[in-house]
Amino acid sequence: MGANDFTQGSEWRQIFKFALPMLFGNLFMQLYQLVDTMIVGQVLGTDALAAVGASTPVVFMTTALVTGIGIGASVVISQYFGAKKTENIQLTADTLFIFLIGFGALITIAGLFFSDDILRLMQLPEEALPMGTEYLTVYLSGSILLFGYNSVAAILRGIGDSKTPLFFLIVASLLNVGLDFLFILVFDWEVRGAAWATVISQGVSFLLSVWWVNRTNNLLKLKLLNLKFDKKIFRQCLNMGLPTGLQQTCVAVGMMVLMSIVNEFGTIITASYTAAQRIDSLVALPVMNLAAALTTFAGQNMGAGNIYRIKRGLKCTLLMVFITCLILNSLIIIFGSNIMKLFSQDSSVIEIGSKCLIVLNSFYIIFGTMFILNGLLRGVGATIFPMLTTLVALWFVRVPAALFLSEAFGYQGIWWSFPIGWTIGMLGSTLYYISGRWKNYGIIKHEK
Repeated sequence: MGANDFTQGSEWRQIFKFALPMLFGNLFMQLYQLVDTMIVGQVLGTDALAAVGASTPVVFMTTALVTGIGIGASVVISQYFGAKKTENIQLTADTLFIFLIGFGALITIAGLFFSDDILRLMQLPEEALPMGTEYLTVYLSGSILLFGYNSVAAILRGIGDSKTPLFFLIVASLLNVGLDFLFILVFDWEVRGAAWATVISQGVSFLLSVWWVNRTNNLLKLKLLNLKFDKKIFRQCLNMGLPTGLQQTCVAVGMMVLMSIVNEFGTIITASYTAAQRIDSLVALPVMNLAAALTTFAGQNMGAGNIYRIKRGLKCTLLMVFITCLILNSLIIIFGSNIMKLFSQDSSVIEIGSKCLIVLNSFYIIFGTMFILNGLLRGVGATIFPMLTTLVALWFVRVPAALFLSEAFGYQGIWWSFPIGWTIGMLGSTLYYISGRWKNYGIIKHEK
């Protein structure tokens, strides 16, 4: 089943073909998040939309560290695969599963007891607080299921299989949409119905993916009762993934701070920002999935010692990102207000969200360049520098800029803090790539 060798063949074709299933899969994932948001906004109103939006950065924060470790495991697997050391792939998969199950249990417990406190800390308006707490508590109760599916997807990406996760994401997305209508429109469960729909669909996706891998994959088996933990491999996963996980966690905390700044301007602004971010997430998908494809491509070629192919892969990926951003950003800028109407009939929400979209999408090529470069650096194992540049761009540039500009120009100043932060992050990653120091990383050592 589905493993791909990226150490030979056409670079752009391999990266594109590998990214395409991930893109479709994430489109379906975004679909059920969009349906959640649209139904909540249209049926339950602006307060409910603000409540769900305020929960989003909290969910991102809880999954950030796990996502980083998963990326680290994927890089480790891809380098072992590129070096033809397939016996270590099973051990890496087992080790990742044991870590994620334990961490997922901790997040579930934390969500049950501290959801209200977290949202209060973020200054969510009082009228939206009860719904926000209800949504977040239910959502975090399914953390183990979410982490489980993400771990399977990370393992399969490491061996070059991006098609299998797509199938199960489609199943989960369609199930989520159906459950949204059932729980919200028929059972009248309000925001908790949206959360339960997501938790159940994630669980189905996880269990089906484990069953299918065990049935069809020749390189590994995911037997939850026969897992083995390898300390050496776990350290390798930490070395590769912890910087990314810490980066994602700090980014998530930064997004919570930004949401707190947004929340200070009231429910209308929070709802507008929530809808705009949902639309913006669709535009980001091609960039993020091409970056993920380049990570696996770079990982396998680093394992095989093919530095020249890594450079060619970067050029091909950047070209694809530039073309994609130009097309999608133009469409969003032109039709943004019409798309906003899918989420709310409130004219103020539509107008404010549309202006946010124009600012963000006018500078998306900068974001795309930064993300692709960081994807390459993670793939070769040079994960610390992208972490540092991202954190500097966020905590020393974007957050202070949001505070200053919102004081000077109101809520619209928050939107401008994003491209300012992206620019600093892009410059840092570009300079590091040009320095060539990333060539010295990798868990497989080759003679020079």
